[in-house]
This record gives sequence, C-alpha cells and structure tokens, in this order.
Amino acid sequence: MRTLVIAGIVVAASTGTALAQDAAAGEQVFKRLCSPCHDIGPEAKVKLGPPLNGIEGRTAGTFEGFNYSPANKSSGITWSEQPFDKYIRAPMQEMPGTRMAFVGIKNDKDIADLWAYLKQFGPDGAKK
Repeated sequence: MRTLVIAGIVVAASTGTALAQDAAAGEQVFKRLCSPCHDIGPEAKVKLGPPLNGIEGRTAGTFEGFNYSPANKSSGITWSEQPFDKYIRAPMQEMPGTRMAFVGIKNDKDIADLWAYLKQFGPDGAKK
C-alpha cells in the first residue's frame, strides 16, 4: 500500500509540472501586462521594448534594431524559464540599470503561463 501511495504522489507531481503551464492563459497575461510595450508574432515590431520572438535561448540585449541599456547588454543572461522567472518578478531589482520600468509579476501561475506562451514563438515570429 505504501508503495502505491508513493507511486501516486510521484505521478501526480510529474503531471502537475506538465499542467502547470498554459499557453492560452499566458496569451492573456501577455495581452494584459506585456503588450503595451512588447510585440510578438510574425508581424511583431519594436515598441517601447523589443519584440519577444525567439526569446527562448536568446542572449539578453541582442534583438537587432533595439537600443538596449548597458545593463541589459552586459547581463550575460540567456533566456530560459528560470532566468525569465527570476527577472520578470522584479526586473529593475534583478537587472539594476535596465530601462524596463515594470514592477514585475508576482503570481507563479501567471509567470509559468506567460513563459509557455512566449516560448512558442521562434525568431521569425512563427509558432514552433
């Protein structure tokens, strides 16, 4: 019985991670919190911030055509889920000197969903 309970916990924990990210919900987070300054998709343009196409695996401060702060260009961050999670909670604290004047997102689910949405887009703005 004990083995069965432990196995159930392991399965629940592993499927919980897979269910934790919801790209459709992330799209709503993006529209609400990110779209005033950032664009994404095939027709994405530079706004107050750079387009977020191809963010997964991209080095911070390298989107061609956007004038990044020295703090961003020299941060050494390669965007993946963990650095994004840490940064988006408090951008100005995580990267002092950034021009991203955004208070941050505190809700774990919103952050996970937002990342699920963003990582769908390749450098050309097409969904992978």
